[in-house]
Amino acid sequence: MLPGKLRKGQLPTKICVTCGRPFEYRKKWRANWNEVKYCGERCQRNRPATDLPAQRP
Repeated sequence: MLPGKLRKGQLPTKICVTCGRPFEYRKKWRANWNEVKYCGERCQRNRPATDLPAQRP
């Protein structure tokens, strides 16, 4: 997974699925960094329609 000591210049980055901008690792995402797809709450609320789970009628 991630090394124990990370410094600001060594943080892993990902690209946000919604806005397409890069974002860096945060301490609060430590437990589930592999599942993080969005840079923040706003992008998560405005996620693309293709990423939503199927809804039943």
